[in-house]
Formats: sequence, C-alpha cells, structure tokens
Amino acid sequence: MTSTRLDDTDLRLLHALQIEPRAPWSDLASAVGADAGTLARRWARLSAEGIAWVTGHAIRGQLALLEVEVELSQLNAVANGLQNDPFVVVLDHASGSRDLLALVQAPDLGALSTYALTRLGGLDGIRSVRTHLANEVLIDASRWRLRALEPEEAGRIRPPRPPRPRASRHVPDELRTALARELWHDGRMSVAELSTRTGFAAQRIADAIATLRASGELTFRVDLARGYTGWPIYTWYFVEAPARVIEAARTAITSVPEVRLAMTAASRYNLILAVWLRNLADVNRFEMALETALQGSRIADRAVVLRIAKQMGRMVSPDTRASGPSAPPA
Repeated sequence: MTSTRLDDTDLRLLHALQIEPRAPWSDLASAVGADAGTLARRWARLSAEGIAWVTGHAIRGQLALLEVEVELSQLNAVANGLQNDPFVVVLDHASGSRDLLALVQAPDLGALSTYALTRLGGLDGIRSVRTHLANEVLIDASRWRLRALEPEEAGRIRPPRPPRPRASRHVPDELRTALARELWHDGRMSVAELSTRTGFAAQRIADAIATLRASGELTFRVDLARGYTGWPIYTWYFVEAPARVIEAARTAITSVPEVRLAMTAASRYNLILAVWLRNLADVNRFEMALETALQGSRIADRAVVLRIAKQMGRMVSPDTRASGPSAPPA
C-alpha cells in the first residue's frame, strides 16, 4: 500500500466536502483557507487521480452484509463477478473465516433472498454464504470525518439549502431514476450538466435534489483512497450484544471516531461495525475501548480487510484508488 500523504490543504478540502459534498467552492473557501479557484483545481486533480470521489445515493431497500467463502482457484473469478454486480455496493477481500465481504443493497427482502439463493448460487466456486440482514444503520460513512478542520472552521460550512417554498414536494419516478443514475457516478455534477444529460429543466432538478435531501431519501458522501489518508487499517467487527446495549449503542457508537459503519443485524451478530484505524497496534486498543463503551457486549469475530475491490460506486485498484465507475445499485 502506498505511503503517500495528502498535504494539509488537500485534507482540509476533503474534510469540508465531507460536511457538504455539493457545496460551491466559494462556500468552502473561508473554512479551508484557499480561494475557490484553488479548491476547484485541487478537487479536479484528486478526483482525476481516483483519490477522492463524491457519490449520491438513494436511501431505500434492504441492506445486508454477506460473508462469502470461495474455492481458492475461483477467488478472482468470483470477486470479478461480484465487483460488476449492481447489487454489490462494497466488496472487500478479508481475513479470517471468510474470503469476501459484500455489502449488498436490494430493492426489498424478497429481491435479496432471490439474489442470495439464485444469483450467488449460480457462481462457480462459492462454497458458502452467511447473510447478515441490516435492521437499522446507526452510522454510515457519510458521517466519518478526517478531522483536518477545527470545529470553528467546520462550523462555517453551510448545510444544504432547503427546498424552495414553491418547489413541488413530489418527485416523479422518471426524475428520481435519472438523478440516481447520474449522481451515483458523480455526486458533484452541476445542475446545468444534469439538465443536459437528463433533459429535465435545471430548476426542476435543483428542486428535486433539495426535496429528496430534505426528506432523507437522497444522501451524498465523499469516499477516499484509504492508503492516502493516514488510516490504512480497515477492519470489520461482529459483535454479540444484549438488547439493552444495542439501545445504548445508538449514542455510544457515534462518539467513536474510528467507526465508519455501524448497523444492527438480524443474525448471530446483532451489531456489525466497519472501522478505519491508524495501524495494526490500534486494533487491540480499539477493541478494549469498544467493549468498555458497550458494557456486556462481546466481539465474536473480526476481519481485517486485505484489499478493497469496490467502494460506493467505484472499482478500487490495489493501491486503494478508484479505478473506474460501477453500475448504480439495482
């Protein structure tokens, strides 16, 4: 993995975008400490090199984490098949008792069942699949921060503008579909370009994005090439916790800055976490802190990610940079 680091302005820019991924450069200038032109040029470089990208995605359907065991001789073929599968939004090569971890988004539980039994069952080389159905996502990676800005600086960044009073509260299905397709590939695509690509009027697009964001049906996130961030260790934790602890986790987990994803699950493990750490020595320290924060819980298993193959709309190369877009979720 590369040891290259981004400079302070890059990190400050990326932290600012994590707070508001579609903010105009002029809105971020005072927080980052660079003019709008400089920020635009830096983002163009970071995105062109696959170091950072913005994804717009709909909050809907059934989410699940699949642990997949594969015949060694078929591992690359299975990984390539899942990497190109529109149901798979994240795909990791992992250590431990599974070869691959796939975060899957399906339209509903029935579609997920069909996918697991039929599509995965048709791939040669898969020995077993363990499915962890997500009950509730407590934290997702859109809330993870680089911590490059001071709180006062971060506070200067304006939240997304609410819908206009005159904006329609109904977004037609064909407009939703068009926005989902384009924003999945580029979450910072301008309203003007979205209008050109979709054929909808710019004002209708601006209103639709504002309405869907305000309702929570559309969210935006910045993803980063992990090897360039100073957080090179990526680990999944599978936790068994009493129900009362799960309730406490709603607040306790949000205060743990290393956690990028926390979800309750309908499986043997009722709390599943994805975590970024500074180094392998932090694994034990994090586990001690987690068990202290969630008294009565037990870390039943963990998996260190050996390589990310796919991350939120992008294929990922071995050096953790994005290497190309993927199809939007089914």
